[in-house]
Amino acid sequence: MAEFTTILEGLEVQMQLGIHPHEAVPQRVRLTVEMTVDYPAAPHHDAIDEVLDYDFIRTGIRALAEARGFALQETLVEAVAALCLEDKRVRRVRVRSMKPDVYPDAAVGCEIVRGR
Repeated sequence: MAEFTTILEGLEVQMQLGIHPHEAVPQRVRLTVEMTVDYPAAPHHDAIDEVLDYDFIRTGIRALAEARGFALQETLVEAVAALCLEDKRVRRVRVRSMKPDVYPDAAVGCEIVRGR
């Protein structure tokens, strides 16, 4: 068994996220995803079909951002975690969202860890 951590860090999307009137328009959201992935063995052929292709999570997050708005960051990170866990090789996922433009002096965010 081989365990790897696949990381997608700092993906920025424009999306509707929030409960305040000024958040009714899309805003910048930054997401980081860390997936603990189990493989039967370490990759030997240096080929993408031996490992998790992380394009699926980037594409999935962009699709979520375009398809709908979220009131809560907690709901957003849960949706991203569920997307990651659709791949049976993903044993554990950590998802962090940050809204960097809400306050002039701080970003606000949410982070969860989910596993099987």
